[in-house]
Amino acid sequence: MIQLHNVSMSYQAEIPALTDVNLKIPKGDFVFLTGQSGAGKSTLLKLLYADLIPTRGQVLIDGVNLGRLKRSQIPLLRRSIGVVFQDYKLLPQRTVLENVAITLEVLGWGKRDIGKKVFHILKQMGLEDKLNSTPLRLSGGEQQRVALARALVNDPKILIADEPTGNLDEENKEQILSIFKEANIRGTTVLVATHDRRVIENSHRRVIHLEKGRVREVTDVQG
Repeated sequence: MIQLHNVSMSYQAEIPALTDVNLKIPKGDFVFLTGQSGAGKSTLLKLLYADLIPTRGQVLIDGVNLGRLKRSQIPLLRRSIGVVFQDYKLLPQRTVLENVAITLEVLGWGKRDIGKKVFHILKQMGLEDKLNSTPLRLSGGEQQRVALARALVNDPKILIADEPTGNLDEENKEQILSIFKEANIRGTTVLVATHDRRVIENSHRRVIHLEKGRVREVTDVQG
C-alpha cells in the first residue's frame, strides 16, 4: 500500500529533513509514527499525499510513483487519502455540515446523498446536534472530530493524521483513537504521527521511530 525507497527530502541545501528512509506499510495496517519535534514526521506525511516531492528516492501508493504524477493527477490521488491536519484546517465561516460536505462535493456527489452521508458520519462522531454550528463555537475535541469526519466521509483507503491528540484531554484522546480503530477495522490503512508516548504504549500497534530524519527503529509495541 505505502512504500518509501531511499527517500531523502531537503528544504534547503545541507539541511536534510529526511535521509534515506525505507518503509513499507501494508494495506490495512495501523501504524504510529513518532519522534521528537523536528524529526521529520510532518515532512514524511506530506510526501504521502504529494504536498511535497522527495529530493531523492521514490514514494509509492498502491504501486504509483508519486514523483511521476502530473499536477493534474494529484487531486485524483487525494480522493483515496483522508488527511487530518494538526491545526484542523476547518473553514471558520462554514457550518459543521458544510465543512464535512466539501469532501463529497469535490467528488461530484448529489446533494441528497451528501446530506445523508454527512449526517450519518456526524452521528457516528456524536456531532449530529452541531450540524449548523460554526467551528469557532465548538470545543477543541469537537473540532477534531469534525476534521476526522471530513477525512473519513468518503471511506478513504488511507487515513493520515498529524498529531491528532496533541491538545486534547484524556477522554477526547480515547474517543479519537477509538474512531481511528473503527476506521481501520473497516479496512482503512491508518498512519498517525504523534509524540504522545502514552497513546503509543497503550495501542499495541506497530511504531515507526524517526530521529533526525532517519528511521531508527520499527517496533511492535506490547502493553
